Amino acid sequence: MKKLNKILLFLICSFIGVSCEKHVVEYKATPIDEATTAEFQLFYMVPVVSGASNTINRVELNDKLLSNETAPISVFNFVPSGAVGRFFATTPSQVNLKMYKGVITDLLQTYDQNFDLPAGKHNVVVHDFEKPPVILSNQEPYPKVTTENTGTTAWVRFYNFLYETSGVPTSLKLQYQFQYTVNNETGEKSEWANLGNPVSFGEGTGWEPVTVNKTVEISSGTARIDYRIRMVGANGSDEGSLVIRNTSGNMIDYNDFWNASIGRVYHHMLAGFRQGSPGAAVRQATAY
Repeated sequence: MKKLNKILLFLICSFIGVSCEKHVVEYKATPIDEATTAEFQLFYMVPVVSGASNTINRVELNDKLLSNETAPISVFNFVPSGAVGRFFATTPSQVNLKMYKGVITDLLQTYDQNFDLPAGKHNVVVHDFEKPPVILSNQEPYPKVTTENTGTTAWVRFYNFLYETSGVPTSLKLQYQFQYTVNNETGEKSEWANLGNPVSFGEGTGWEPVTVNKTVEISSGTARIDYRIRMVGANGSDEGSLVIRNTSGNMIDYNDFWNASIGRVYHHMLAGFRQGSPGAAVRQATAY
């Protein structure tokens, strides 16, 4: 019996030893030098009606496949998608970008432009099928804060890609503003605050902090943030709220809200027609 116990003990120790062996899992990947590599995210902000006929189902960079119907780009969306902080990578140079829309059995080339793509991380924003994209620095690394307890901050970057009518970008300089709930019991709101500086068409703010007063105490923290847009005159004066046409055909002051989570970083892109369809709205995308 003693010998049997010793044998069992030996076998148990052997199994434990085997299970604790280090196994290295390797993935096929190519390391890149960020200083000499162009990395980018592709944003589709052309003001066209959403639907299958306008979905981008194939993208080529320098005549090589970049994405296809397995990762389609719907109107007012971007790729790479599926996870935050992902970028395409290529050699910094003048590049050619082609985009094809429609059903995959009958694709129509709808975009073919050459442009310079520098080293670093950038947002490539296609806003007109007949024009080169706007290239904006992604401003990575993203902001962050370290706190002992749960923080109270998220970050938002606002972009102005508003069109007045077809082929006519807005000439307005726009000031994005936010407001948050100060007291969740009474519903008291903060004063309106500027989110960065005013921006013209094709421009974006920096990563600007917004206050997240979470509604559930024992949680990672999410809260509603209200937004509005003010028009700014040539002398910097406030010329009132941005007025847009709603789905009922009425001209109204723009306002909206988005939920924000503590520690997250968000793109807020204003796109669409101010007085037509598809209507102007801010689209939120999580950067990190």
